Amino acid sequence: MKSGYVYIMGSLNHRTLYTGVTSNLPQRTLQHKQKFYQGFSSRYHCVKLLYYRRFDSIRAAIAEEKRIKGGSRQKKEDLINSMNPKWNDLYETIV
Repeated sequence: MKSGYVYIMGSLNHRTLYTGVTSNLPQRTLQHKQKFYQGFSSRYHCVKLLYYRRFDSIRAAIAEEKRIKGGSRQKKEDLINSMNPKWNDLYETIV
């Protein structure tokens, strides 16, 4: 069974947050930074990895992604603050 990650990317000014799921966090984060896919995260410049959590299965990660997306912005901020209170870009810690 493949593991998975749920993650939150943020824009440089922290106004916009993007929640996603992946099985390869370093690669997916780099794709966001390089705006590899033209979509929400590239349009709103979500290039900072602010939060992530590993799950033993991709299904569990997808379920958590849905739960986070269904929550308020405040709940997303609380998750970020629990791991990364200074809202630093965590990319360098995962490569």
